[in-house]
Amino acid sequence: MTAASGAAPAPGPGETAEPWPRGISRHPSMRISEVLARLRDDFPAVSHSKLRFLEEQGLITPVRTAAGYRQYSASDLERLRFVLAEQRDSYLPLKVIKERLAAMDAGEAAPGPSPRLAGTASGHPGAGERRRWTVDSVAEATSTSTDLVRDLVAAGVLRPVDGFLDASAPDVVRLVVRLAEHGIEPRHLRPLRSAADRHVGLVDQVVAPYRSQQTAAGRAQAAEIADDLGDLLARLHSTWIRQGTAELG
Repeated sequence: MTAASGAAPAPGPGETAEPWPRGISRHPSMRISEVLARLRDDFPAVSHSKLRFLEEQGLITPVRTAAGYRQYSASDLERLRFVLAEQRDSYLPLKVIKERLAAMDAGEAAPGPSPRLAGTASGHPGAGERRRWTVDSVAEATSTSTDLVRDLVAAGVLRPVDGFLDASAPDVVRLVVRLAEHGIEPRHLRPLRSAADRHVGLVDQVVAPYRSQQTAAGRAQAAEIADDLGDLLARLHSTWIRQGTAELG
């Protein structure tokens, strides 16, 4: 008996179901810098080390070339979108996300809302599209008030460009809400934003020679170095903060 039109056939005895997402290319065609570029609009904090960590946890399995470079498929990209969205939107631990993926890989329906692929009619931008965040849309996406988002803009924590906020705005607001639970207000965060700007300026000085080459290879190398430096600086800052706060206890 043939499978119904449009439905994936059930695996026969001894066969293994195609891992989720089904029907998406598994041909390894993207380097890590390309994957990061495709993810960054929706997940601006994603980094090389984040992808390597998710690989170590068994959530993705990129192919390694003979030279040792990771190569990702369109399927890997969709799994990454799912994992990152579950962390960001549902605050799920990786153990639970891994269980959900395993259930979907086995052909079971995952609990909760069905995962949606990029570029589908989901209301989310697909690859290559950049969502234009406004004060109202950020407030709606984060279930906060427009007054809070406006306060963050007034404090310089969020900075509109041509009337729109950048892709990191929702993540910033979610973190600010958590900080507010401890009495930390937007005005207290100005020095942190200024310090971050100085770090970005430092990275810019390092990658400027690569970016000035005006070639695709030069721009790709600049993006990869910038991401790596940004991750290292963030980890260094986090190490100092954690060490300092540990001594307060």
